[in-house]
Amino acid sequence: MKPKFKVFHDDEQLSESIESIRKDGVNDDDIYILAHDNDHVRRSKRKTDANKIGVKETGLGTATKNIFRGKDDKLISKMKEIGFEQDKAQKLEKELNKGKSLLIVTNHDQVNF
Repeated sequence: MKPKFKVFHDDEQLSESIESIRKDGVNDDDIYILAHDNDHVRRSKRKTDANKIGVKETGLGTATKNIFRGKDDKLISKMKEIGFEQDKAQKLEKELNKGKSLLIVTNHDQVNF
């Protein structure tokens, strides 16, 4: 099952969307936030209790490789590890380059962001 996602430029809308999908029954373990700015991810994670894509999701091998990768390649590898295809991950990374955030939901057929 491919991950579902939505790109956000506004943190308030991101928070509202997370609350909405939780009310629809999406498990917290299936909700992830990804952005270029790690501080932004940390703030959003604290505010919403969403997950970041870490070693648990990528595995130790990818996490170790990510230490030596540039930010762009690191984000693409994280997206690939949770189910995105290379082309899609590259396109989404370009959106993240513009300061946007990515809300990702795994293990669900339908999600109403």
